[in-house]
Amino acid sequence: MVRKDARTSTGTPALVALVEAGVPHTARTYEHDPASDLGYGLEAAHLLGVPPEQVFKTLVAEVDGALTVAVVPVTGRLDLKALAAAVGGKRAVMADAHAAERATGYVVGGISPLGQRTTLATVLDETIWLFDTVLVSGGRRGLDVELAPDDLVRLTDATVAAIARD
Repeated sequence: MVRKDARTSTGTPALVALVEAGVPHTARTYEHDPASDLGYGLEAAHLLGVPPEQVFKTLVAEVDGALTVAVVPVTGRLDLKALAAAVGGKRAVMADAHAAERATGYVVGGISPLGQRTTLATVLDETIWLFDTVLVSGGRRGLDVELAPDDLVRLTDATVAAIARD
């Protein structure tokens, strides 16, 4: 894996967090097509030429009223009951997009689990362990970062659990 040069330190908060932590990563860019019907994650996988199971989307939900980050493969869906259970909650619903954007500092379609404005509880789907590296949003549409699952868990202080379903 290639560590990007100093230009990444002037990028998004996600890239700054990776550089400051000294985490090896690769910033991977692609031209986002607003007219694409694939969805952000599947579009990224297709344009970057990686298996879609290796690309993870960042979703923000409310668990018992508290914003919580869920990171699941772009090929799957978030199981809200499993997310609630993973953080010791009872009920989860998808967060309002504006609340998610305010809390994370990112726009929908570019929300990264890294470098968020507010530290939120984070749960990663257990399928991250299937890969040597995974891709998550780098903090804007058209930018993903590739890094080792262990580094993603450590940097987000995440819980890893089965929170995705097909």
